[in-house]
This record gives sequence, structure tokens and C-alpha cells, in this order.
Amino acid sequence: MDIQTIKEQICDVCHKMWQLGWVAANDGNVSARLEDGTFLATPTGMSKSFITPEKLIRIDAKGNVLEAAEGLRPSSEIKMHLRCYEKRDDVWSVIHAHPPGATGFAVAHRSMDMYNMIEDVAVIGSVPLTPYGTPSTVEVPNAIEPYLEEHDVMLLENHGALAVGSDVVTAFYRMESLELWAKITINAIILGGSYDISRENIQKLIDLRGYYRVTGRHPGYKKYPRREEGAPTDT
Repeated sequence: MDIQTIKEQICDVCHKMWQLGWVAANDGNVSARLEDGTFLATPTGMSKSFITPEKLIRIDAKGNVLEAAEGLRPSSEIKMHLRCYEKRDDVWSVIHAHPPGATGFAVAHRSMDMYNMIEDVAVIGSVPLTPYGTPSTVEVPNAIEPYLEEHDVMLLENHGALAVGSDVVTAFYRMESLELWAKITINAIILGGSYDISRENIQKLIDLRGYYRVTGRHPGYKKYPRREEGAPTDT
């Protein structure tokens, strides 16, 4: 994919995140890996609604700026993005945002370790809650690193959500799926409880990943002992 197309995808995703209310003011950041080993990243201090191709910044694997419009620099959260690329050769885009439903789980210190939605069981699997890290420091990349081996989506404690993908659109889709899933689960809990799919059917859904050509990692069904049939998922 040529660089201009990737730039346009990043801008489109930034605008969509702002329109969906996943970011406000200067929140969130998006990046993409390029074929030459460099990266494109959104600038700091700018609303995602204002991002245009010429405002994107090109950096190297250490975060050094290679190309940038005057006065622009990458987000201080770029350390988190670069850690994802360093640890996962299959990751070509990273998105960080504050979608209200999913971030609600992060603020409540609740992982989304559940198997209650057919699509999300197959595509994402359980979503962990990573330990708290001070933004702009190496604490955040250090906090997410242990989860990168098995997860493409994770919650950042008291912070927001992170999604990685084989391209910008895939990373965005995962964040979009996460947020809808979080909202549905919250509604289910309000209505009396969220109920997991049976273990047998969970495995069938995981096995369908190959058929649907789903890329990325999946934690499988192993995060907790099976609850008694009919027991609600309320954590």
C-alpha cells in the first residue's frame, strides 16, 4: 500500500474517532508502520478532527522525527506504539482512544474477560486490563508488553483502550468492536446480567477464525474456570 493511501486512512480513522466521541480535544493517537521500517504518527496537541495528511509525522523506530511540518511533533504516547511494533512483527497499525463504554470498564478496574457476544468471541476474545502507567513515560509500554503476545485489544487502567492490527482499518475495526461490545455488556448488566456462551460453543467460534481469515492473536478460552451454567458475567 502506498504512503498516501495510508495517510488518508489514518486521517479518516482520526475523523471517525472524533465523530464517534471516542476522543475529545487532544485525546488519542494513531500510527502506522511503513515498508521501509519508518512510521507515520499523529501529532500531539491537535484534535483528531483537524488531522490532515500533511500534518502527520514520520519517525524512526526510536521515535526520532524524520519528517514533520513546522512546529509539529509526535504524541508523547508514541513510546507505547513503538513497543507494540517492536514486540509484534505482524502489527502495522496502533490506535489509542478513550471510547466511553470500554474506558468505563478501565476506570472501574474491570477487564472484559468475558465470552458473551458471538462476534467478539471469534474476533477479539477476552480483553485484559493492563496495570496503571503514567502517560508519556515508559510505564505504559512496560505495562502493556506482557499482554501483547496474546492480545490485539486491551484496556489501559484509568486511561482508555488500545488496539493493534495488520493495517489501519483492521486496528480501527477492533476498537469499534470493543466499544460496541462494552456498551452491549453494560446494558445487559443493567437489565439483570451478562451471560457467557457455553464453553463448547466458544471453542466452535474460535475455530472459525481461520475460515473467516481473521488475523492477529487470540487468547483462547483459558482466562478463568467456566462459571456455572446461567451464572451472569457481572465483572
